[in-house]
Amino acid sequence: MTFGFPNPEQRSFTRTLARLLAVFCLFAAGAQSVPSRSESWLDMPIAVLQGLDKITARVSTFTVKMGETARYGTLNIVVRACRKRPPTETPESAAFWEIEEQNPGEPLISLFNGWMFASSPSLNALEHPVYDVWLLDCRSRSTQPQSSASE
Repeated sequence: MTFGFPNPEQRSFTRTLARLLAVFCLFAAGAQSVPSRSESWLDMPIAVLQGLDKITARVSTFTVKMGETARYGTLNIVVRACRKRPPTETPESAAFWEIEEQNPGEPLISLFNGWMFASSPSLNALEHPVYDVWLLDCRSRSTQPQSSASE
């Protein structure tokens, strides 16, 4: 003797319904534990970036204020938002930025437009043959810009 539904359509419907119910429960549980944006991220006015010139192997650290354009080699970098987790939570910084390349005598080329996380810059990285640029931190005030060469 077998238990269950007599035809395959009813079994398929029951399985689909059970899966949908499980997904709904997961989303409902996750929605309750996610804090609002104002509680989980702090807006900061300054992004601390680091760049690597792959030709010269020179590493540079520089700061960029929100909305201002920083020039790194042939790249124009504009940071639109920089957010940091509060000290009571797991450390993390994230920035939304736009990177364009301006070679002499050529039109402006958009290379990157998106969020980058300081802890995982490779998740959404700038792909360029000469330069790498990544986020180090978001700050409320500027420190003296530094530049260092790697050996």
